[in-house]
Parts: sequence; C-alpha cells; structure tokens
Amino acid sequence: MVCTGARIFLESLKREGVDLFFGYPGGAVIDIYNELSSHPDIRHILVRHEQGAVHAADGYARASGKVGVCLATSGPGATNTVTGIATAYSDSIPLVIFTGQVSTPLIGNDAFQEVDIVGITRPCTKHNFLVKDVKDLALTIRKAFYLARSGRPGPVLVDIPKNIQQATCDYVWPENVSMRSYCPTYRANLNQLRRAMDVLVTSRKLLVMAGGGVIMADAAEELTMLARRLHAPVTSTLMGLGAFPGDDPQWIGMLGMHGTYAANRAVTQADVILAVGARFDDRVTGKLSTFAPNARIVHIDIDPTTLRKNVRVEVPVVSDALSALQGLRAILESGHAEKDWEGAHAEWNAQVREWQERQPLSWARGETLKPQQVVEALYRMTEGKAVITTEVGQNQMWAAQFYKYHRPRTYLTSGGLGTMGYGLPAAIGAQLAFPDRLVVDVAGDGSIQMNSQELMTAVENELPVKILILNNRYLGMVRQWQELFYDTNYVATDMKGQPDFVKLADAYGAEGYRITTEEELEEILPRALASPKTAIIDVWVDREENVSPIVPTGASLDEMLIV
Repeated sequence: MVCTGARIFLESLKREGVDLFFGYPGGAVIDIYNELSSHPDIRHILVRHEQGAVHAADGYARASGKVGVCLATSGPGATNTVTGIATAYSDSIPLVIFTGQVSTPLIGNDAFQEVDIVGITRPCTKHNFLVKDVKDLALTIRKAFYLARSGRPGPVLVDIPKNIQQATCDYVWPENVSMRSYCPTYRANLNQLRRAMDVLVTSRKLLVMAGGGVIMADAAEELTMLARRLHAPVTSTLMGLGAFPGDDPQWIGMLGMHGTYAANRAVTQADVILAVGARFDDRVTGKLSTFAPNARIVHIDIDPTTLRKNVRVEVPVVSDALSALQGLRAILESGHAEKDWEGAHAEWNAQVREWQERQPLSWARGETLKPQQVVEALYRMTEGKAVITTEVGQNQMWAAQFYKYHRPRTYLTSGGLGTMGYGLPAAIGAQLAFPDRLVVDVAGDGSIQMNSQELMTAVENELPVKILILNNRYLGMVRQWQELFYDTNYVATDMKGQPDFVKLADAYGAEGYRITTEEELEEILPRALASPKTAIIDVWVDREENVSPIVPTGASLDEMLIV
C-alpha cells in the first residue's frame, strides 16, 4: 500500500493502539491535519497551548498506564512543548511527542519557524529522532513507542519534516522491534534477591519505601501483600502515593521535605530499608550524609544508573518492580515462612505508632478556612475515590498530606520538575482516560493562571473536570520560605491583583463557585463536585497558612520544623 508520510503517521498510531492524541496545528504539520479527517477512529483533542498538549498527554499516561501522545508544529510550537517534556522526563512518564519540521532541504538555513528541537530536547528526552526518509517513518514511530514504554519509561520525541509528510512510499509496519544498544533488564538476578532477603531477615526496624516505579510497573498490589506479610511500616515518595493504601494501619505517610513526622523519624531510626522504584532525590533524602544513618538499604529499580547514585546501598537489584517483588515474596514463602515477622517488628511498630500519635498531621481552626480543612472535606465528600491532579506549591503538598490515596494512578503531580500549570491539562488527560470518574485539580491561585486557557479545552470537550483553587492570594510556597528563612521579606509573592475566578469560569462557559466560610464549604462543595460540567471552585483560605512539617534545605530529615 503506497501512502504519504502523513497517512503513515496516522496508520502507525493506530497500530500502536492510539485512539486519542492532543495537538495544536501549524504549517509544518498541516499535512497530518489534512489527513486526519480521513481517520475518524482517531480522536484529536485541540488544546489552546502546546505546553497544555504535553501535560494533557502526560496526565492521560499517568492515569491510564498507556503511552500519551501529542503533536505540535515546528519552531515556537515545538519549543512550547519543552517544559512538558522535561516534566515527563523528570517523573519517568511514557510519552511520544511528534513535532513538525521545515522541509529537509531547508534544515540549517534559518528557515521560517525552524528550530533544532532535537538538539534542544536531547537533555530531557529518553531519546529523540529526526526522520530524514519517509521509508524510515513507520520504523521510527515503532521504536519511539517501544522506547517510551519499556525499561524506565520516559518521553521520546520524533521530528518529522514537512516534505517527509508529503512524500510517498510503500507502508510496511514492523511487527517487532529491537535495538541492539537498548536491552532493559526486567527480571531480577535470583542471587541478588536471595541477598536482599538475607538482609530483610535480620531486621528489627524494617521500613518499606515505595516510589513512582511501583506505580509505573503496576506493582502496588504486590508491594502491599509483601509489606503486610513483613509487618513493616510503609512510607512513600511523593510520586509513590497510592502505591500502598492510605487508610491501612501500616501506612505512615509520605517522607521527605514535607513528609510526616513518623515517616522521617522512621527513616532515621530504621535498621533496614526496602526501597522499591525510588531514586532518592534531594527532596526525599534531605542532607545526604545523614540520610538513614543506621539502615542497610535494599534498592530495587529498573534503571541501573539510579542504584548507588545518591545513597549507599547494600543490595542493589536491577529489575522491574513487579518481578522483583514477586521474587522476594516467593523466597519469603519458601524459605522464611515460619519466621515470626510480626513479633520481630512488634516493638518497632509500637515506636512508629507513638511517633504518629505524638505529631500527627493537623491544623487549627481559625477565623478563615484552612486549606488543610478544604482538602480533608474533599476527601470526605469523594470518599477517597477521586483522581486528584495538582498544580505545584503549597496546594500540591496539602493534597499529598490530607487526601488519602487508596489506589495507584490517583495522585497525578509534577514531582521532579515542579511545574506550575501542570494540574489543569493533566486533569483533562485523566478525565479523557476515565470519563466516568471524578477528576479534581487541586490548584493554587498562582499556578492555575499558568495554563488557565485550557479551560476552553475542557469545556469544548464537555469534560466535568473540577478545579479546586486554594486561594490565599499569594505565591504561597515562596511566601512561606520568605517567612521562615528570609526574615518575612515578602517580595514579588503578593497576588492580590488577580482575576475573579468565578467570572473567568463564566467567560469560558464553565461553572464558577466561590466559598469563603465553613458553612459554604459544606453546602457548595458537594454541589459543585456533583455538577456534570467543567467547574472552578474558588475557595478563599487563610493567607499565611504554612505547609508543615518542613525540612530546611541542607538539613537532616530529623531536623523537621513544625510551623
């Protein structure tokens, strides 16, 4: 079958199981959009900004477990994708980003809307391609999806010049693909698993630590079964929230800069840590030289470059999280089934419970609504069944601390890059992945303005996304740092000058609600959440409430400030 490059592009998407992608047209991709009308089985979501397209594809991927796909034109369209690509790269999210490019004879000639997007994105993609021959297009797309979803997932960019989209050739779809220099390890070395179990058996103060890799590998159920069998307290990174049920007695909350008192104390006192699918970034470890000073660490990760990169590890295990956890459980059941794990860890679990009771996550009532109070009300009213996306800042941390996540893929946030403006387009992607589920973007009044134009995308596609703004009229997290570490010198963080979000919702054809009192919270919030329409819920909260605890930069995890 002889096809144009544009048709090969769309046929290849179908072969990869793609039935939906996000995009914004332009001259360098107009041939693809022209062909799109002949492919009604592929749904295109027109966003209002290319950054929104990547974040929406990212949210779709995190919620569904599939590869997210987006398309942008050349030049400024391509460069607008970079923040979204870097966001996905930092959090290991499987995306394929397609960009148009000027025709191959014009590359390097400073042509109109030409930019070297391959060079620009090389540091923040798992891999990228510039297609120079239409005969290579199908194979390149096949490789892109293979790379994006395999091993440690990540974003892959494919740059397609305009003349390649117009050229023709016989369409041949490669059913199988292999890359000689790329062979990720999925199954753990049995000897390493046995070494790991030998360490676990010696523990009296065992801590299980889950990272985003557990969720990416669909290993949450296996991790939960193993942790319960070991009778060990469980913590997670920000990206690992939902990997273990948030209402389980063994759950002690998130660790790190804004982790719980119990989790951070447990890391400091543990004698063995089983870390699965985490990369030990600085927000998790605090001061590296004092991180887990008493612990022997068993570290499971599919990316060998993360092992021993930041912290000392006694037993590194290169493996997919699911495979390694299954292997550990099999070894436990066959060789250590008689061990009294509950008795071995009884004193330790009692100590952890005492820490939880001594310093629980809490808030104090005041004259105005507290943001923590709003998130707790959201959890209560949704029974913990919503998919929560967040922007970045205080709103992100309060959503992590005060909403309990019982299932994986229900807390979608920009962890590694900390991208303001992520939450709304990510919520759009999650809602498209699960049309019948409630999706709520917990936002700040600063972050929501980064990509508020995507309200139109939600309204146009009749998506019942809810945007819950914790409105303190500040760039809250920066203001908090200014208060605590810069002598309350509030510079460029006051956001009193901002739009009326209720009127903004109305301008886009969405619903708008405002909540300022506890009575309004109880009466208006459930009504807004039940609405079948896109809605902004503007909740005015205490202006100077802080996220607590906080570990100052450069401090140890046990040097938490309760603020």
